Amino acid sequence: FMTIFGDSIFVMRLPSALLGIVSVYLIYLIGLKLFSEGAALIAAAFFAVTLNNIYISRIGMQEAYVIFFMLLASYFFLKAVETIHSPDKYLIWTGVSLGLVFLTKYNAFILVPIFLIYLLLYKREYFSNKKLWAGAFLAFIIFSPVLIYNFMLYKSAGHFDFQISHIIGRVPEGWEQAPGKEIGTIGERIQNFIPRLIASNSWLFLILFAVSLMFLRNRFIILVLCFLFLLLLLIGPSYRFLTMLTPWMAIAVGAGFRRCFVAGFASGQPRGLLHSREESEKIMPKAVCAFGLAAALIFEIFYSYNNQIAYYPKGKEPWLASKVRYENYNWGYRDLEKYLLDELDGKMPALTFNNRYQFLDDTQDAALKKANAKNLEPYPALIVYYGNFDEGARLWIFDRLNIYHAWPIIPLDTYFQYLRENGADYYQKAGFQKYYFIQSANIVPSAEFQNLIKGMKIDVIRNARGDEVFGVYKF
Repeated sequence: FMTIFGDSIFVMRLPSALLGIVSVYLIYLIGLKLFSEGAALIAAAFFAVTLNNIYISRIGMQEAYVIFFMLLASYFFLKAVETIHSPDKYLIWTGVSLGLVFLTKYNAFILVPIFLIYLLLYKREYFSNKKLWAGAFLAFIIFSPVLIYNFMLYKSAGHFDFQISHIIGRVPEGWEQAPGKEIGTIGERIQNFIPRLIASNSWLFLILFAVSLMFLRNRFIILVLCFLFLLLLLIGPSYRFLTMLTPWMAIAVGAGFRRCFVAGFASGQPRGLLHSREESEKIMPKAVCAFGLAAALIFEIFYSYNNQIAYYPKGKEPWLASKVRYENYNWGYRDLEKYLLDELDGKMPALTFNNRYQFLDDTQDAALKKANAKNLEPYPALIVYYGNFDEGARLWIFDRLNIYHAWPIIPLDTYFQYLRENGADYYQKAGFQKYYFIQSANIVPSAEFQNLIKGMKIDVIRNARGDEVFGVYKF
């Protein structure tokens, strides 16, 4: 997407949004396969509007891809195991989908034990089907670039990639501390599971799921939920990881809503031993069922809007507001990005720093070549940032502009380090003429920084509420 449309934040988030939409349809197909059309429609409706799915489909992280390909692989798998006469093509497509989801993220390997155990328990004859092994081979081939990459990385650097290094416990120097790896002990993970589940879902959706769980009899959904729970205990129940539970929770809610409120919730009997349809409707009339469903969906829509789309949510946690809103909070980084893009519009870097790795130099050279072809104005600017910046925002704003557009951007510590090593006139001798010192407003600036910016013009960047979030000192 970025290669075709460019590296704007809209394009970065677009695939997640599209996959989130298509995932709603996959929820419907899986619900239809496992339960009924009514349950499938209700499940798809809840998944489309519930908070965790809205959050992960808008934020542009890997989990939206994981959820889509996980659902796709599960749908083809279910088609294969329920197609008695010709499951072959669905076994092949299951393998292709597994290969794609493995490429997306290693967490998706949890599907392997789920599928294998299901086959061992209920479809052992499939292990003699050649198409099953052909599908497994295709999954391996699609995933093989990751294996080749890790082999070559180990050969050249003496270690595997970031995730595998942490999995096997052989972490190279410099990777010991990393965001997302501070998951705590197993006891802490168990202790955090329920509070974070509450923090990332509406209380109503969780109640509906808990009630539905009591009546859930589907073996495949139970197997998926159990293994995902074990996975979350292994990797830690962070908000974005918990989104992998959401589609299966929605399917359970769809089945439970249909079963409990339409088929005679008051009787408490399993399906097949319930009252007749006429008797059920006397217990719980259709109008009451429709009202309850509509009210629940309207609340979910409001809850998701309030926490993900509104600039600032109204109400208290957990009744109307959720902690997951901080994952997509209006901190003002979009405003900072817009400021920089406006300042640099129509311009290209006149100067760049040498990089440690050749591939970074190659990437920047390609950006400069493209800028030259557009006859952009050479601009001898240096951008320096200082303060408490979110790692994801720093990566997207500063590292992206540096790597993919060749702009010289460095943190304040590096700025002072170069001065100490090369003299007080280092930057002037290098040819820089325009300086941008960006400070986050959530810190008390050091005396050294205050002396540096003394007398400089400041541009104040504010968020949607009008709070000052960044100051840009220009010289």
